[in-house]
Amino acid sequence: MKDFELTSKMLSMGGVFYPTGYAVIMFPDAADARKVASELEASNDGLMLLSPEIILEEISPADGHSDVHLPPVGTEGATVHKFGDLAREGHYGLMVPVHSGEDTERVMAVVRTVPFSYAQRYHSLAMEDLE
Repeated sequence: MKDFELTSKMLSMGGVFYPTGYAVIMFPDAADARKVASELEASNDGLMLLSPEIILEEISPADGHSDVHLPPVGTEGATVHKFGDLAREGHYGLMVPVHSGEDTERVMAVVRTVPFSYAQRYHSLAMEDLE
């Protein structure tokens, strides 16, 4: 499992967290997040466990807000806020590389074995709610 490192590839042009090619899944229980990570790790090079602290320190600030007056951030900004709200409640996250619908379904089949609070897949031009 890789340590999380926020890179410019994970940000939109407006500076909003938008990790194209990943699913980000939030879990209310750290043990469940670790269990899923363990089950997915062998088949997912690039999997990252996100502690609430990492989400709040690294991802939440990447919500597109700046001192410069810009138009309001869209869905991606609202999603970053949702991740931050959940992290403040102690939720953990997983960032899992997904390259196809089949990858996503394989990941979600494992995720669905435990309670999860929120999941998004980031496509090039759209975000997809995962259930």
